[in-house]
Amino acid sequence: MLFSSDVFLFFFLPLCVIGYAVIFKQARNAWLLAFSLLFYTWGGGSFVLWLLASIIGNFLFGLLTQWAVDRQQGRLINLTMLAAAAGNLALLGWFKYANFFVEQLTGLGAVTGIDWGLDWTNIALPIGISFFTFQALSYVLDIGQGRARAIHNPFDFALYVSLFPQLIAGPIVRYHEIAQQLQHRELTWDGAWAGTLRFVYGLCKKILIADSAAVIADAAFSTPGGELGLAAAWIGLVAYTIQIYFDFSGYSDMAIGLGMIFGFRFPENFRRPYSAQSITDFWRRWHMTLSAWFRDYLYIPLGGNRRGRLYTLRNLLVVFIATGLWHGAAWNFLFWGLFHGLLLIWERLRGISRRVQEDHRPLHIAGRRALTLLLVMMGWVLFRAETLPEALSYYRALFLPTTWALSPQIAELLDLRLISALLIGSAMFVLPGAQALGPRLTDDGGAALAATRLTIAMLALPLALTYVMAGAFSPFLYFRF
Repeated sequence: MLFSSDVFLFFFLPLCVIGYAVIFKQARNAWLLAFSLLFYTWGGGSFVLWLLASIIGNFLFGLLTQWAVDRQQGRLINLTMLAAAAGNLALLGWFKYANFFVEQLTGLGAVTGIDWGLDWTNIALPIGISFFTFQALSYVLDIGQGRARAIHNPFDFALYVSLFPQLIAGPIVRYHEIAQQLQHRELTWDGAWAGTLRFVYGLCKKILIADSAAVIADAAFSTPGGELGLAAAWIGLVAYTIQIYFDFSGYSDMAIGLGMIFGFRFPENFRRPYSAQSITDFWRRWHMTLSAWFRDYLYIPLGGNRRGRLYTLRNLLVVFIATGLWHGAAWNFLFWGLFHGLLLIWERLRGISRRVQEDHRPLHIAGRRALTLLLVMMGWVLFRAETLPEALSYYRALFLPTTWALSPQIAELLDLRLISALLIGSAMFVLPGAQALGPRLTDDGGAALAATRLTIAMLALPLALTYVMAGAFSPFLYFRF
């Protein structure tokens, strides 16, 4: 079930919200849990059993870890955290990487002539497994590291893992960030209204901009490299750069807005990432909950920056290789992570972060922003292409084209709607922070700003709903992860 589907918007969500509002407080968690499991089962079918297995396993690991913490059993604490990590990563590894591993073995066998005797049927990937696995694992790790105490009500823990607004594609909510809210939260008109507006903005970002840009990006990346002209390649890359941001940040806005309606406060996931002045800065702004997860549960346990420069650079590389693999079991994701890891290492060696903080000259800021955005876009080629050969072919079209002309298959798509979406989306590349629209839609700013938000919502929402009713929308990109 998609947030942008008519079933969700006109049936599931209204029924869930109305029931939540009228039911007595003690039953609200049970009500949300029932709807969250229904939400997952609707799209995931029998894979809900694996979600339940993750919930039960991590709940028991949490109780055991808390028992060890209370008795100051350091070795047992480490063992339970290690066992929880192994179990969660084994579940994730089986569903996400087994097919890739078998594919590599088969390819190696074809080259070497070895018959592995594998009778293999591809394993389907449960929707959202990367997100709910990391979220459940953080619960046990938070307990072991003293950030939070174990919860003794299994249904409340099940709600934490399966809460439908952020179950499928984040933001990744760690247990210590939401522990108190699971027990005590208030349903208020102000929170519901602010959450509704945030949800509407996210829906419009997804339907009106991301899905429009996707038409052009899909056409460009599906065109054979030899037929893709220079102009079409760059327009397609700009379109994908717009699509992935508005798609994923739109989902995050919708998830955060839904959480606010029910009294939850989820962490922000984006902070104008395309305004970053370095790759380091970019990763402080893009998918911030994933970056924070890897920082706290991988980078710091590896030693962070406490053991000297060489170990720091190694740790950065390990984290970003893991980040690439988290996104998908394919060589292009591995190289995408490696690409960003090497850029971060280069910036660390060059002291780029210090320069960014100290140099406030406008032309230098503009130059750093342009270079950072170009590097991010080069990485998106690896991220979007299905295979490494396809990525290399796209790079050739960008820099060594066989033709400079705009491909006919791209030109015929550029109607008023798609051109408008590209122009609106591209505006975020050049607008300075003071004029950016995003913060104005979410920050407090008095009656005039509130009226502006309402006006924008009233103008954009009917158009977005028209596309929803026509079925003219696509799944969220991060559902595949």
